[in-house]
Amino acid sequence: MIHKNAIFNIKTTSEFETLALEVFQFQFKNNRVYRSFCDLLYIHPSDVKTIEDIPFLPIQFFKTHDILSSEAAIKTTFTSSGTTGSATSKHLVTDLEVYEQSFTKGFEHFYGPIEDYVILGLLPSYLEREGSSLIYMVDAMVSSSKHPESGFYLDNISDLKDTLIKLDTEGKKILLIGVSFALLDLVEAHQFNLNNTIIMETGGMKGRRKELIRNELHQQLKVGFGVEHIHSEYGMTELLSQAYSLGNGTFQTPNWMHILTRDTEDALTINPIGKAGGINVIDLANINSCSFIATQDLGRINPDGSFEVIGRFDNSDIRGCNLMVL
Repeated sequence: MIHKNAIFNIKTTSEFETLALEVFQFQFKNNRVYRSFCDLLYIHPSDVKTIEDIPFLPIQFFKTHDILSSEAAIKTTFTSSGTTGSATSKHLVTDLEVYEQSFTKGFEHFYGPIEDYVILGLLPSYLEREGSSLIYMVDAMVSSSKHPESGFYLDNISDLKDTLIKLDTEGKKILLIGVSFALLDLVEAHQFNLNNTIIMETGGMKGRRKELIRNELHQQLKVGFGVEHIHSEYGMTELLSQAYSLGNGTFQTPNWMHILTRDTEDALTINPIGKAGGINVIDLANINSCSFIATQDLGRINPDGSFEVIGRFDNSDIRGCNLMVL
């Protein structure tokens, strides 16, 4: 069994690659669904010498199967938001401490101690349902904050405006993390000129507004909040780690997370650096589910290892991955 401390103590690329290959071996042996997927591809651990050789499980499998590499009791189930009648993803979590370590260490790697910030959550669409991994994360961050003003806002936009202006004027370090449509609602109702606040969008209009490309969204938010940069969080129900953009539109990962892109016509072919394709995520915090996920996002890897998200696949299934009858 791979110890979770090993995951969060990775320091180098070679350490990551070594552990990723060990996790692959472990999950091939212990994850029934992933093993079946690899078998259908005729890929055996003896064929896998590098991380580029590892098969990536299509993310839709979280909608139709229980993705587990552990026999431990399930502590919670995170679920995705979905349109009425559509299937939602479910991530069965057997060890919440792994998730808590991942989001805490990941955030602090890029931003410093959570306790230094006033954490303000503007996540109405997530608060209105159960099973959100994002709400779990932000709630834990609110609890870790040393500031009594930290908390969630639902429809009380006016209260949030007053709190935000007061705290920013006092020079407090503030993180306002919000879903895109709610942040736009806020700046349409109130104009700000903030100096000490990080605005972080988590993406998604959730059917409340017309989808915008990221540059257009960020431009509107920069003007509305009076800030130079809009930060972004890249996470999803099926992952226990997050990547962050510190305001330049490119995302960086913590040391236990890695991004590859795959050819859009051949899902088993990994693209060279710089060529756009489907985003594959290695998330070693997913040790008890599956660490190798083929997402429905399109992106590009930059030479420095950061990545951009440039869209989504139009088709509902990832081309080249429909190998199992779901």
